Amino acid sequence: MNIIGRLTKDAEVRTLSNEKQVVNFSVATNESYKNKQGDRIEQTTYFDCAYWISAKVATLLTKGKLVELTGRVSTRAWIGKDGEAHSGLNFHTSQIKLHGGGKRNETVQATAQGTTDDLPF
Repeated sequence: MNIIGRLTKDAEVRTLSNEKQVVNFSVATNESYKNKQGDRIEQTTYFDCAYWISAKVATLLTKGKLVELTGRVSTRAWIGKDGEAHSGLNFHTSQIKLHGGGKRNETVQATAQGTTDDLPF
């Protein structure tokens, strides 16, 4: 699945107890359509994203950056401390393509060896 959206905040790197690192970031996607009454409706969907291949990409993932992601989506549901039911979308990212803001679009591609292509890291 592919999604295109803007980062809602700078990416963060988290180190797990087994020393693996994950890059966590959030992306907002926008869709607009006209309802039966002819009114334009804007709908924003938020995805919590995780990228496991290289923590170095976090320096490029800054708030407002337009990204195209390839990966798979999953849902989650939980009961908050307030007792209310919550739900969210997770996006397990395998490829990141950065758009705009530079001389060229840059792609982070997962390979069988777990390395990255096209980016200087």
